Amino acid sequence: MNSIELMVYEHTNIIRMLAVVRKASYGVMKGEDINYQDFDKMIDFIANYADVHHHGKEEKFLFKEMVDHLGKMGTNLISHGMLVEHDWGRLFIAELKDALKRVQAGDDESRLDVIANAVGYANHLARHITKEDTVVYTFAEKQLAPEILAQINNQTDAFEAAASQQGVQNFYIEMLVELEQKYL
Repeated sequence: MNSIELMVYEHTNIIRMLAVVRKASYGVMKGEDINYQDFDKMIDFIANYADVHHHGKEEKFLFKEMVDHLGKMGTNLISHGMLVEHDWGRLFIAELKDALKRVQAGDDESRLDVIANAVGYANHLARHITKEDTVVYTFAEKQLAPEILAQINNQTDAFEAAASQQGVQNFYIEMLVELEQKYL
């Protein structure tokens, strides 16, 4: 599996977690008690699998090469598009964490902020993933030189091997399956 195929595969796992986030948010909307441990797991998955692991490869390898080698079009697409959207997703998660703390401290109205930020993140990231899968990755495959794509594949292989030694992929997929069984 090459780097881009791997990133598309990882998107399927992230989309699965987005379904969990939406379902947990629906429970909050219905007035159910918030399961803070489960929300912590969802946030952990988002921060470490979706952001550090997945976005890490995009930002360090693929997007860097697109900016370096695809001129103004690459810079605009990545620096003014995808990277801005990554930061926007991080903002949703920071706001979600804050809202959960406020609810835990007794601010019941902040349940609304939990729902808004969790669902906002899920909707935002679903659209973002569609853009990457259908536009950004396709553009990269067509426009980057074969040797640059090979370099990205090699960097991704090394990144994946190091993460695998630490059990990153298995840990987060097991967490995903556990939460899916509980919420879906």
